[in-house]
Amino acid sequence: MSDTHEPEGTRRDFIYYATAGASAVAAGGAGWGLVNQMNPSADVRALSSIRVDISGVEQGTQLTVKWLGKPVFIRRRTQEEIDEARAVAVADLVDPVDRNANKPGLPATDENRSLDESGEWLVMMGVCTHLGCVPLGDGAGEFGGWFCPCHGSHYDTSGRIRKGPAPENLPVPVASFVDETTIQLG
Repeated sequence: MSDTHEPEGTRRDFIYYATAGASAVAAGGAGWGLVNQMNPSADVRALSSIRVDISGVEQGTQLTVKWLGKPVFIRRRTQEEIDEARAVAVADLVDPVDRNANKPGLPATDENRSLDESGEWLVMMGVCTHLGCVPLGDGAGEFGGWFCPCHGSHYDTSGRIRKGPAPENLPVPVASFVDETTIQLG
């Protein structure tokens, strides 16, 4: 038996570990750059939430604002429009399940789509769900709501598709009241 004792690590082991460590750091740096470039730019982040002054919106009219590059309809409905929208049975709708960002997956009732309990305020993305056109408002179409003249989609006073090629209701974005005269989108 030999009394010679071999060292635990050799110079070659150290070079292997140092190379592996440097490679891991370089791969992490490259990976971080690739992942970070997928984050939204500063101008998009700045527009991700806006506040809208609704103090000048009269009953029976709407305000259209631009949010995230798309139009948003903010309508202050009359009691007649609210009653008309609430009289529609969900079973009669083309799209009975709503894509409401505030209340996802619920039936497309007017109560679920309106911003307040009274139903006076309705906030929707102003983009037709057929091919992305901007529907006309102020009682347009056969159901007194919005009408997309490009392909003939008719929306009711709650923004639900009732007739035409559009497959879904007008989407309801994340929105809430900040105070009595201000709505925050996003």
